[in-house]
Amino acid sequence: MGTASAASAGRGTVPPRIDHTRMWLIAGACVCAAAALVWTLAEGFVEPHSALAFGVLIAVGEIARITLPGHREVAPIASAGAIGYAVLSDVGGTVVHHPAQQVGAVVALGLAVGELPHLAVGRGPRWSDLSRRFLAPVAVAAVFRPFADVLAPTPGDWGVVLAVMAGLVIAAWTLDAALAAAIRAERLRTRFTVALRDEVRAQFGIGMAIGASGILITLATTVTGLVGLLVFTAPLLVTQVAFRRFADIRLTYLQTVRALSRVTEVGGYVETGHSRRVSRLASAVGCELGMRESELRELEYAALMHDIGQLSLRDPIASGATVLASPREQRRIAELGSAVIRETGVLDGVAELVRRQCEGCRGDGGDGPPPLGSRIIKVANAFDDLVGDSGDPDRTEAVLERLRMDAGEEYDPVVVEAASRVLTRPEARW
Repeated sequence: MGTASAASAGRGTVPPRIDHTRMWLIAGACVCAAAALVWTLAEGFVEPHSALAFGVLIAVGEIARITLPGHREVAPIASAGAIGYAVLSDVGGTVVHHPAQQVGAVVALGLAVGELPHLAVGRGPRWSDLSRRFLAPVAVAAVFRPFADVLAPTPGDWGVVLAVMAGLVIAAWTLDAALAAAIRAERLRTRFTVALRDEVRAQFGIGMAIGASGILITLATTVTGLVGLLVFTAPLLVTQVAFRRFADIRLTYLQTVRALSRVTEVGGYVETGHSRRVSRLASAVGCELGMRESELRELEYAALMHDIGQLSLRDPIASGATVLASPREQRRIAELGSAVIRETGVLDGVAELVRRQCEGCRGDGGDGPPPLGSRIIKVANAFDDLVGDSGDPDRTEAVLERLRMDAGEEYDPVVVEAASRVLTRPEARW
């Protein structure tokens, strides 16, 4: 017990890992914002009424920011307003000439003011996401503003101007998705290509809504003046409400699953914290093996509920360690747990992962090898059954060696080695 405690204490002193991509992104955004503000204050604001109107819109949009699944923080109205200001060339028939530096200053001030209410209640932003919300419209402005006079729309040139605006918005969105993917890949230690596919899939809908709304705001302002800001912000507000409800539903699913996973702990069937540790280790291994975000979500749910079938047992297994139970008992627990999960009607994929978690890596019967998620849960569960909350590195290495001895039959050797890499990292805590 003393050794385990000492090891745990030692691990607690490990400094947090620095995500260099995130650090450089935030530093770059801060430098750009400071330079834009200094330049604009020195030169003075051009068309201050337009700058004020768009700055207020950005601030209001930042106040209404939302968090989507995957901990993605977005502010659709603020982003659309920033893009609209970046490509603005005419207000009610009057050509505007503000430079790219002023766009950076207005966006920075709007975002800063919009964050004040959040900071006042202790709900600070995700700084990398805030940096991306600043840099995307500034990048558009840096390309568009030097040619704004040339691209000012005339009755016969709308097609060309719209094509240029759309191309710049798409390019900025692609760059933004790549930056988000790089940060996600570094944070989760997964492959960049996998993270990029996840980001494109997650951000495509709301990204297109933001880009289209930004262009529409610009076009409306050209015809109706600054009143167009109100008219064409309404559709984006409806879209934002829909995305917020989607995020709330996803959060409710996760909270329900976590509550169900606690039932076996409260009932004394498994050790306290077992399901949470298995879920965290399984998710880390899934990232190491390049699983997509949707697959990781199912894996997390299945890992949290992998032992729920133990509620059917008359006599709990000692310490809840299913790895010590007979194969017949393991199968019974897995099948009963799967049946319970299927009753939800929306987690059939999760139920299948739980059902096949007891199989060897080559499968039992004629269904072929179990899904990768099931093989990961099998390894993560066996590891935690044998190690528990101990932080003793010698015990960890001994259990990994035991899993390697059974690899090829019981455990997938690729999964075992991935778990070994995850568990030997300095920042690993399970």
